[in-house]
Amino acid sequence: MPKRGMQPIRRHELVVAAVQAIHERGLNGVTMGDIAKRAGVSPALAHHYFGSKDELLSATMRHLLGEFALAARRRLAEAGDPRGRVDAILEACFAPEQFSPAVISAWLAFYMQSIHDTAAARLLAIYLKRLEANLRHDLRPLVGDGAPALARGIAAMIDGLWLHAALPTLHRSPGEALGILRDYVDGRLAVART
Repeated sequence: MPKRGMQPIRRHELVVAAVQAIHERGLNGVTMGDIAKRAGVSPALAHHYFGSKDELLSATMRHLLGEFALAARRRLAEAGDPRGRVDAILEACFAPEQFSPAVISAWLAFYMQSIHDTAAARLLAIYLKRLEANLRHDLRPLVGDGAPALARGIAAMIDGLWLHAALPTLHRSPGEALGILRDYVDGRLAVART
């Protein structure tokens, strides 16, 4: 039986270990035993906390989404105007801690899992709706009724740049990805103003 108060610590260790293991071996190539070993716990304890690899992946994504939300809120709190708030969201998406190779691998595994797993699909849908809603809110003063279409375009660009980052031949640095996205947003805003 685990010690009292250890569950949050062990769960966090397993989530961190899952991110690294998925990056190194891919979701299909990693087992709960591999993740448990990396976290320094027994496979039985990993199963006790999460039940299955799918549940661990969902917990991992909730953790990553929580970290992203905190980073975005910090940046949004410092933004002064709608354009600054859009930039704050973009910066959170491409912050070095979010845009690391291991985190990118975990996100891609999660996207693939959502095709077959309704819980993962639901979590992904919530994330995408929140991202677009936040973008729409801050784009509306800048482009009016064009905000929904521009928010969808920005979200698609974010996904595309993350996909590029996962591919060894197309890897982009966080700064380069953010620059590409800012150029896109600036171009769309310029068109909307004419």
